[in-house]
Amino acid sequence: MSKKYRLLMLTTLIISGCSMCYELIISAVSSYLLGNSTLQYSITIGLYMAALGFGSYISKYFKKNLFNIFVTIELSIGIVGGVSSLLLFLSNIYISNYAVVMYLEIILIGTLAGAEIPIMTRIIEADENDLSVTLSSIFSFDYIGGLLGAIAFPLLLLPKLGYFATSFLCGLLNIVAAMLILWRFGERVREIKIYRLLAACIALFMVLGMIFADNISEGVEGGLYRDHIIYMEQTEYQKIVMTKHRDDVRLYIDGNCQFSTADEYRYHEALVHIPMSALEYRSEILILGGGDGLAVREVLKYDEVEKIDLVDLDSEMIRICSTNENIATINQGSLKSEKLFVHNEDAYEYLESCKEKYDLIIVDLPDPNCESLNKLYSNIFYRMCGGCLKDDGVMVVQSTSPYYATKAFWCINKTIESEGFLVKPYHLQVPAFGDWGFNMASKRELKDDFKFDVETRYLTSENVSALFLFGKDEINETVEINRLTKPVLMDYYNKAVEEWN
Repeated sequence: MSKKYRLLMLTTLIISGCSMCYELIISAVSSYLLGNSTLQYSITIGLYMAALGFGSYISKYFKKNLFNIFVTIELSIGIVGGVSSLLLFLSNIYISNYAVVMYLEIILIGTLAGAEIPIMTRIIEADENDLSVTLSSIFSFDYIGGLLGAIAFPLLLLPKLGYFATSFLCGLLNIVAAMLILWRFGERVREIKIYRLLAACIALFMVLGMIFADNISEGVEGGLYRDHIIYMEQTEYQKIVMTKHRDDVRLYIDGNCQFSTADEYRYHEALVHIPMSALEYRSEILILGGGDGLAVREVLKYDEVEKIDLVDLDSEMIRICSTNENIATINQGSLKSEKLFVHNEDAYEYLESCKEKYDLIIVDLPDPNCESLNKLYSNIFYRMCGGCLKDDGVMVVQSTSPYYATKAFWCINKTIESEGFLVKPYHLQVPAFGDWGFNMASKRELKDDFKFDVETRYLTSENVSALFLFGKDEINETVEINRLTKPVLMDYYNKAVEEWN
């Protein structure tokens, strides 16, 4: 292949890499806004592959001015892909049918990318007369570009730039590819001045989008949350947003409220003090999740606690909640306690290698709305928790709402029970969440009377017994056990979310 066409190979790599990033952006944003990541990624992949085939098919109808068509494809992908994440967020706020915008973006990008390779093949083959070399070279660069995009998006682009700046950057790269073609093959492009002006204007738009991505993000995020945003950060693992209305500070992870300072004490008192009161010894405590430090705050009320191991994957979450004044005031500086030992690793992996034995294991993890979280609610996970409990130890698991996600709640209950635990489910009203449930478990019989020897704002020895009573509309026994090989819990949970949304 002659040197003059190697530049076209480079544009193939750019288009393929950027197209892969666009599809990952669409999948990730849809998972962020709608949940059920398996469904979002499956729809995106399926539609994208079908659109690639459609684009390849319709390319046969383009017979003249192939360089003009090729540049038009580059510019079009750059425009659609560059604004893809912005349009998705805006559609979620302002229109009722988000899916239509999502599907249109996938189909447009896939169709344009699908038409690229056949058109480029015809351009090069017309001069080179060696179809086998042309095809092998083009497909090699196309596949390599897809790989680069798939690696760069989760490891570099999203953590460092966020959704908006990443899509604008990819859009800019597509426009740069078009400019390279206009520069190298200008004599074969009709109306080249118009194309150059158009490419320059679009490139400027993408650059401005990157520069003001944070400002755009603040404006758009403001439409997603009812209160004023006072802090926002995209970490390697999640999007953390903090809002404030008067004295009420709320923390969101990937769009899901984790707590409201107006009523979080109800949740954390029930999470910590009920299982603590069931223990005879309570010196060594393991908390899985709970990076906000609020569960740690409650545990530290017990003088006999000697050691708390806190396992949270995201070190940035710990940093934010230990240094941000709004959160550090609420958790009372618990994350800086000398009794606390923080482990920034996956809870599943921690349990796999754990040699310690604990009096109490508190599982305070986000709801099971994706595959990575679902395994932390599986039978194997609870089996490993049991292996880290002392013989008379207790485990407690936050278990979503028995009212809004009835099947999900009782699935967690039955899954814990399947590993030989004696389980006591209980629930209470948390105004920010509604009716919220927990499952307390042990290998021994748990007592029915609970007395609290630390200061509480909600729990009393009199009202605690009512938390173990459930209404008929909050019970569902027809559920399966959540296994690693059959993640039924995620389906139960996501169907509940769809129903209540």
